[in-house]
Amino acid sequence: MAAPKEDHQHPVQDQLPDIDYCPNDSPSIAEAILLGFQHYVVMIGTTVLIPSMFVFEMGGNTEELIRVIQTLLFVNGLMTLVQSFFGTRLPVVMNASFSYVIPIWRIVNSPKYRSIFDDHERFYHTMRAIQGALTCASSIQIILGFSGLWGILLHYISPLSIAPVIALVGLGLFEYGFPAVAKCIEIGLPELLLLIVLSQFLRKMNSKKKLPVLERFPVLLSGVIIWAYAHLLTVSGAYRHATELGKDHCRTDRAHFVKSAPWVRIPYPLEWDAPTFDAGDAFAFLAAAFVSQLESTATIYGVSRLANATPPPPFIVGRSIGWQGIGLMLNGLFGTITGSAVSVENAGLVGLTRVGSRLTVQIAALFMIVLSIFGKFGAIVASIPQPIVAAINSVLYAILAAVGLSYLQFTNLNILRNLFILGFTLFMGFSIPQYFYQFAIASGHGPVHTRAGWFNDMLNTIFSSQATVGFILAIILDNALKTHKKNRGYGWWRKYHKWKDSATNEEFYKLPFNLNKYFPPPQH
Repeated sequence: MAAPKEDHQHPVQDQLPDIDYCPNDSPSIAEAILLGFQHYVVMIGTTVLIPSMFVFEMGGNTEELIRVIQTLLFVNGLMTLVQSFFGTRLPVVMNASFSYVIPIWRIVNSPKYRSIFDDHERFYHTMRAIQGALTCASSIQIILGFSGLWGILLHYISPLSIAPVIALVGLGLFEYGFPAVAKCIEIGLPELLLLIVLSQFLRKMNSKKKLPVLERFPVLLSGVIIWAYAHLLTVSGAYRHATELGKDHCRTDRAHFVKSAPWVRIPYPLEWDAPTFDAGDAFAFLAAAFVSQLESTATIYGVSRLANATPPPPFIVGRSIGWQGIGLMLNGLFGTITGSAVSVENAGLVGLTRVGSRLTVQIAALFMIVLSIFGKFGAIVASIPQPIVAAINSVLYAILAAVGLSYLQFTNLNILRNLFILGFTLFMGFSIPQYFYQFAIASGHGPVHTRAGWFNDMLNTIFSSQATVGFILAIILDNALKTHKKNRGYGWWRKYHKWKDSATNEEFYKLPFNLNKYFPPPQH
């Protein structure tokens, strides 16, 4: 067989060539502020969605929902700053995590709290139980992260094993993509189409200007246009005869956030009183914390590539997970309902805008903190209809999934061993969680159903996560099925493991303020 022509081949590249700003670069201050605000707008959708799932079920009202959202924003803003200075040093944003949904429902639906007649009292008791479980769960991330154990485990992954896991992190959120868009298709679909047109087809129209608006701010532009269109439909009476559920999804005046939000409020620890502790709840949340740290790890590797950095050394990722554990402890002390993880949607935004600057997420963190304190202003952004948010996320989740697959260029995909690991990991990563989901829908509980509820929630949480299933399968198969390290991409990968083996480690990941002098990186 004749060799392929040279023009059909593409060279392997350690970094993406068309990223405009790497972590150490900074755009102009005006551009950085707008990019930071865009990061804030992107993360606010998930920040609103997850508390909205639980607060009313716990007996809370709109005012309490607003307080929870403000608190979640405040804590995530603090931890985003911590991650940018002392954690990954990459442009990552901390946001509410879906990993905790199953154990949260365990507490919310517990007969112990459902039996409380007064809604206000039930909300406070349920919140305090969730706070205690989150505080206990933080221990696993703190221990695995700061002890170096998580970094040791990451020495056993390769581009072949991390690629499908990153892809599963993005693709595993599919139910929050188009299914949520279709809940109000007349505003969700136009947002999706307009975002694609602005970011992909028209982005070069003003490429010669100092501030390439279409390329940098497609989310802001499309969001404002479709939000105005949705408001026009609302005031014109287009939803006058819609169902109540349809009005909730489509109308722009149903959230009542602006009316209910206080002008000024500073979140503080133990606002809902002291946490309460239950061993069963703590074990269930430990499993969720493990899933969260694994998904954050995969997202970090995705962001490193989207930001035009090189893969972080394992101990850097471990350091980030340790700080994530500190953040989880703050989630518990402040009372945010759910734990936090590295934001998947903001990772995708880095790739969409081609800006991997650390400064932009630091500015985003300041927006998170300030607008969580001045509630009326933050409530305006939080009132964006969820179908618009889902349309934006449909693009951003896809970008992270795709950049995960780009790691496969460092592997040999011409051998069946690698094809089997890749295909089996992806297939089972979707198939096993789907089985757990369908079983739960049919029977009202997960496949693991023993008398120990905490044990059930631990296993059901772990195996309901696409990324976790994929990680377990990929790391076992990749290390058990022996082959030359070049075939799995480990030779390329390993040069970034040791601090001094790569000059880019010093460039991208060293601590600020000369702290590396006092906390030197490990050399082994």
